[in-house]
Amino acid sequence: MIRHTVVFKLKPSKDSKEELNFFVAARKLKSIPGVQNFECLKQISKKNKFEFGLSMEFTSRELYDNYSAHPEHIIFVKDYWLKDVEDFLEIDYVPM
Repeated sequence: MIRHTVVFKLKPSKDSKEELNFFVAARKLKSIPGVQNFECLKQISKKNKFEFGLSMEFTSRELYDNYSAHPEHIIFVKDYWLKDVEDFLEIDYVPM
């Protein structure tokens, strides 16, 4: 199992149309084959600069790699991620 997570800060202002559109588009990623337990998350701690997170799981490395190369993921990155994300940290976990 791989848990793919990314925490990030958005460029658009809070509660803006652009922020809403970003998360509408992000939620579509859960329809990509292999994605399980997809979540959009809001940071509540003041201990770091990131505001939001996305988290999902994959049962194999192959499914994770297929997700990364999937056309819908590539379009999301090009049309939303690169335009709207100010800063981020990506972490991919496997159980110990």
